[in-house]
Amino acid sequence: MTKKIAVLPGDGIGQEIVAEAVKVIKKLQADGLDVEMNEAPVGGTAYDISGSPLPDETLKLAKEADAVLLGAVGGYKWESLDISVRPEKGLLGLRKELGLFANLRPAILYPQLADASTLKPEIVSGLDIMIVRELTGGIYFGQPRGVKTLDNGEREGYNTLVYRESEVKRITEVAFDIARKRGKKVCSVDKANVLEVTEMWRDVVNEMHKDNSDIELSHMYVDNAAMQLVKEPKQFDVMVTTNMFGDILSDCAAMLTGSIGMLPSASLNEKGQGMYEPIHGSAPDIAGQNIANPLATILSVAMMLRYSLDEAAMADRIEKAVDKVLDDGLRTADIYSDGMKKVSTSEMGDAVVTAL
Repeated sequence: MTKKIAVLPGDGIGQEIVAEAVKVIKKLQADGLDVEMNEAPVGGTAYDISGSPLPDETLKLAKEADAVLLGAVGGYKWESLDISVRPEKGLLGLRKELGLFANLRPAILYPQLADASTLKPEIVSGLDIMIVRELTGGIYFGQPRGVKTLDNGEREGYNTLVYRESEVKRITEVAFDIARKRGKKVCSVDKANVLEVTEMWRDVVNEMHKDNSDIELSHMYVDNAAMQLVKEPKQFDVMVTTNMFGDILSDCAAMLTGSIGMLPSASLNEKGQGMYEPIHGSAPDIAGQNIANPLATILSVAMMLRYSLDEAAMADRIEKAVDKVLDDGLRTADIYSDGMKKVSTSEMGDAVVTAL
């Protein structure tokens, strides 16, 4: 049965890097991958067309798809818009409407790029962490929220950090399942010494562990986790945490690898439907220059094949192809070093297709 992929290039470099990922998918189609791709606008580009960062047609396409490939959203052009129609609302709307509660953020250091990390090679060499971030709850979605004016005329802003037990259970189950296929270690990150909601989070994780005793479980406060990611990152296998903590820690872990241009991500719902995207943003400062790194987006396609389309062998092929082009010394500007061959966005995409 033909699987459907909704292709949402978005804004900035999103359109350039998604074009290279589409080249890879087309190559796999020629090799027998039974998928159908349909494209639609999202983010600022969609706002310019329709007045909405998430048009009804785009949302319908995403809901009907087995997987969504997203480039990036946002840019200077739309920063002055009301917050209700900024490009990021398109992304948040997709997460909410599709029920994408589990964000998988791998931080993998390719051996060819060990010198690109800002940490010493002996600290990061062999790094392979999976951060499992809860994506649809917590302080980004909690109510009440807003800004009000007090009686004395001073403004007060407020957001609510709230989690239900069921939300903690389902993200913890994802973390344990992923750890079972890796190093069988989970570190749950919270702030249970200060925040009651994460004290409950820790209690629920401990309760879940009773039925997952084959997994080694540890807990860590978020401030210490940030420090340990820099001090001794290879101690971690799978980390599971709240929406906001995961947002911060996954970006921190990403930089251990030398470039956020190398890292994919997946966001899954309870049915296995997923949205796949590079972890970096739309980078409007380099958009249109054909210099962005498309490898994170191409590797996001590999995650898509693995987690939503049940095509693990095809996923392996993409990952091996990326490894091959790095072995060949090809580098986009963000990962370039002396002695390597600097290539453009499109040249890197072509090289991966050739390696396939």
